[in-house]
Amino acid sequence: MMNDNTARLPSKTYPWVLVGLLWVVAMLNYMDRQMLATMRPSMQVDIDELQSATNFGQLMAIFLWIYGFMSPVSGIVADRFNRKWLIVGSLFVWSGVTFSMGYATTFNQLYWLRAIMGISEALYIPAGLSLIADFHSSKTRSLAVGIHMTGLYMGQALGGFGATLAESYSWHTAFQGFGLVGVVYAVVLSFFLREINRDAVPLTQSDALTMTSRTSLTKGLGLLLANTSFWVILFYYAIPSLPGWATKNWLPTLFATNLNIDMATAGPLSTITIATSSFLGVLFGGILFDRWVQTNIRGRIYTSAIGLSLTIPSLMLIGFGDSLVHVIGAALCFGFGFGMFDANNMPILCQFVPARSRATAYGIMNMTGVFAGALITNWLGKSTDSGHLGSDFAMLSGIVLVALLVQLYFLKPKVNDFVAVDG
Repeated sequence: MMNDNTARLPSKTYPWVLVGLLWVVAMLNYMDRQMLATMRPSMQVDIDELQSATNFGQLMAIFLWIYGFMSPVSGIVADRFNRKWLIVGSLFVWSGVTFSMGYATTFNQLYWLRAIMGISEALYIPAGLSLIADFHSSKTRSLAVGIHMTGLYMGQALGGFGATLAESYSWHTAFQGFGLVGVVYAVVLSFFLREINRDAVPLTQSDALTMTSRTSLTKGLGLLLANTSFWVILFYYAIPSLPGWATKNWLPTLFATNLNIDMATAGPLSTITIATSSFLGVLFGGILFDRWVQTNIRGRIYTSAIGLSLTIPSLMLIGFGDSLVHVIGAALCFGFGFGMFDANNMPILCQFVPARSRATAYGIMNMTGVFAGALITNWLGKSTDSGHLGSDFAMLSGIVLVALLVQLYFLKPKVNDFVAVDG
């Protein structure tokens, strides 16, 4: 039996209302995690351990390790329970953690709070993206996911202002203020967010989701892991995650070093550059994906590949550029290309994985991407201490090329919306 917060079939307007509601959640998700990357100079005055880039890398990495381990779990939970309350609850908890970080006085306190944040933030992405995929058909899915992804980039950009707020007021105030905003929005979201009835038969939509019966956890995972295309998707998703997380966590430091500017300037400059270009990339890519796939079943694969190809020369120039024009230009090109790639991962997944397993599948994808991010975050922390940050950034272009070739050769979808057949 449905309640007021469950939609049997989406109205024409609510799928886009949903994107708007979750856009704000996505923004808060990235803003709360990102601002720590720009506030190290202010925080190390009060917490001595943060003077070491290696220690700071460990602080960033613990979030990623916990986030990665939790991602498959969160996907499994999202495929089996009410995603509305999963999203609202996770937002409330990670915002509370952000608020609490404003009162931390030791490195260990920050470390454990980041670990808790990793648990709570991991619960959002698989649930949010699968909910959007359920409410949108293949004709609008890439654009809807792309618009949602711009929220992540906006949060990344706003997180860059953490350094500015920390310098103008204090880093304590920055954490407390952003955390309080999230707690309030979680309460607001609880009144407007809806879950779709996943057992409904969508007869009135030409390309809506076909719901399958609930399968056991072991059977569902078995079918997913037996899907060869899913393993290819895991690989091509994980490899670009290395430079993706590298730019999130270490680009402000690279900007400050290569351009000889302070972090209060480098933080907003780097995050806004990447976020703005990624914003444009996901919108351009989303529109192109949805149109191209109507005439060519591999349209999403090709458009995603175009985006990845743009990141390869960009990484070289980001690493070795020493002028404002070179570094900013390269960052803009990287962000645009990565946005095209990033917006299309869930829509591509929908071409190979049925609706009932998509949150689980994306949770596993998120885990592999985040583990790659944790490795690169630790590695670049050591690179910073040894003075090799720029050259190591440039090296990432080679492995992205490998991922691009694997994607083009192996991923050959046959349908726009994959449907499993029971029995």
